[in-house]
Amino acid sequence: MTSSHPFYSHHAQGFVRVGACTPIGTVGDPAANAAATIALARQGHEQGCDLLVFPELNLSSYAIDDLHLQDAHAAAVEAALAQVASATAGLIPLLLVGAGLRRNGRLYNCAIAIHRGRVLGVVPKTYLPNYREYYEKRWFAAGVGLTGLEIAVAGQSVPFGTDLLFAADDLSDFIVHAEVCEDFWAPAPPSTDGALAGALILANLSASNVVIGKARERALLCASQSVRTVSAYVYSASGPGESTTDLAWDGQGMILELGEMLAESGRFDLATEIVIADIDVQRLRLERMRTGTFNDCAAARG
Repeated sequence: MTSSHPFYSHHAQGFVRVGACTPIGTVGDPAANAAATIALARQGHEQGCDLLVFPELNLSSYAIDDLHLQDAHAAAVEAALAQVASATAGLIPLLLVGAGLRRNGRLYNCAIAIHRGRVLGVVPKTYLPNYREYYEKRWFAAGVGLTGLEIAVAGQSVPFGTDLLFAADDLSDFIVHAEVCEDFWAPAPPSTDGALAGALILANLSASNVVIGKARERALLCASQSVRTVSAYVYSASGPGESTTDLAWDGQGMILELGEMLAESGRFDLATEIVIADIDVQRLRLERMRTGTFNDCAAARG
């Protein structure tokens, strides 16, 4: 992808500007969710962002239960995704948006990379929670082991799998890996392999309803993963409007670099928001060069 902008001075200093986005959701209305996504994408473009991370299933809605499996809804989601791609063709940022997408007779909970009107690739969620209030295996197929495949989406055939990295061809060290919510609650998060393969920015598209103590747990996981993988971690959780069920959504957005919280959104705000920070990707690359353990682990994992 080509991402640089002549007026973005932070590029010259080895920084990448990232944003964690919290749109207001409209349950079961992909067209409205697309409009909210496009509005925030334009806002992020105006603020000089290179990467914008949206919540899990932000185009589909998360807490819609069996509506996920209705053909009419799935088709509306795919149309909404095509609309987002078309409407953002003139914008600089790489967008990571969430949607349920059909492939080969199955539905996958996906992170979709969009840049300048093109879908660059689709990453299916690896680990599907199916405990307590979660019931994802009822609707979605897991992405475990899916690599080297393609999916038809928005009139294109694009890479599909859990092994994708997204890198700018004109901005050094802008290399991104995407995982989805539960993936980084797993003992071995997919983003670990993404980092060992070269990603310096790890992104998490999350719905993650809130319970007591969960905000602290999310921050702990983001911090520990960014330290362990010598990376930046960008996290975006679903916010207001997500559902009318008994679950609550706080819209926690976070950007961390080597364990340090650079920016954090407000929680329970009844408004859209982008929390923005500049990531020192040059620093991250050099820190990995100095850290023998990281490179030894990468070699050991093959």
